[in-house]
Amino acid sequence: MPDSGFPWPIETTRLDNGLRVVVSEDRTAPAVAVNLWYDVGSRHEPAGQTGFAHLFEHLMFEGSVNVAKTEHMKLIQGAGGSLNATTNPDRTNYFETVPAEHLELALWLEADRMGGLVPALTQETLDNQRDVVKNERRQRYENVPYGDAWLRLLPLLYPPGHPYHHATIGSMADLNAADLATFQAFHTTYYAPNNAVLTVVGDTTAAEVFALADKYFGALTPRPDIPAAPDGRTVPTAGRPAVETVTADVPAPRVYLAHRTHPFGAPGYDVTTVLATVLGSGRGSRLYQRLADGERLAQPDLVGAYGVDLAHAPAPLIATATARPGVTAERLRDGLAEVVDELATVPVTAAELDRAKALLSTSWWRQMSTVDGRADTLGRYATQFGDPARAADRLPGWLAVTAEQIAEQAAELLGAADRVILTYLPEETS
Repeated sequence: MPDSGFPWPIETTRLDNGLRVVVSEDRTAPAVAVNLWYDVGSRHEPAGQTGFAHLFEHLMFEGSVNVAKTEHMKLIQGAGGSLNATTNPDRTNYFETVPAEHLELALWLEADRMGGLVPALTQETLDNQRDVVKNERRQRYENVPYGDAWLRLLPLLYPPGHPYHHATIGSMADLNAADLATFQAFHTTYYAPNNAVLTVVGDTTAAEVFALADKYFGALTPRPDIPAAPDGRTVPTAGRPAVETVTADVPAPRVYLAHRTHPFGAPGYDVTTVLATVLGSGRGSRLYQRLADGERLAQPDLVGAYGVDLAHAPAPLIATATARPGVTAERLRDGLAEVVDELATVPVTAAELDRAKALLSTSWWRQMSTVDGRADTLGRYATQFGDPARAADRLPGWLAVTAEQIAEQAAELLGAADRVILTYLPEETS
């Protein structure tokens, strides 16, 4: 296994209109991944426009000047490719993986919807996709047990006015209140070449990609006055836990403990990532060993911990467990808190640290093993940190974390006084 975080070539350029282009050649298989990161997510949304970035994830597949509704999908899939898009608080990305001979098709399609969506956007399309998003909210958040946990955790972690206070799904009231012109203005503001990174990985050359990017994206007009997202780096602490208890149609008590740590990409977040792995990844983790296997408080497949990789504010570390039959929420919460608290007082062993680093190494190389995984990673580092080559720092950063650093971070950031506690209770126990 290579000891570098990114042992593939990386070449970059910037078009005259500001579009950054990243290419990593890989002749292993005749396929290419195209990944377009826009520096717009829910953290950029002004008051009254929550959910806009996520809605555009849907609208961008609904046709543009030269591409009919749903034709983008048909063309890519008809060429033997796959495609999708995702939105989070920090960004929106659109991506395709296609046979190498169809690279030009994928780039043309992305350029057409970057520059040609607004003229093609109709009231009918907007209304239809608003309904799709409402249905998604019901299916993913409202009509599944514990589905609204993220919607509840964010306001507990980040105060009103903070860019991470609201979830990407947004407010249905905001989506309903906005007219077509408001949505068109949002797209014109953020979906511009100088607010995007185009990454291509696979069976091609930098020269070919640079030429095609200039051909299809080069004439698109940049936006000189893209608003900066609000600064969320400082979050005031209340000095006491933020607590919410929800009685709902859930099968068993569940508890979430959450803490603000460091932004993704910072050295402190490398410590958070290893800490979370020690705490809650798999059967060898502290949470599983104590709560599922030892004290038998938690259901084995519903206990764990993870960091949420947010790059522009102290990112959350979340530990969660769901109670076994007969276990109360209070006992589960106390057990969960005990294990989290002990990270500051019970040293992480060499075996725990080695296990965590092995799991993270495997996860990293699994991501790097595909052209689409590499394209997304390079696009991320180019967008969020200005340099795709910084991706090479991630794995070495994890491998350098020490047990002492984990204990120090736990003592500094995971204390009970600055903890978020979200508890779900079944309706029949209320």
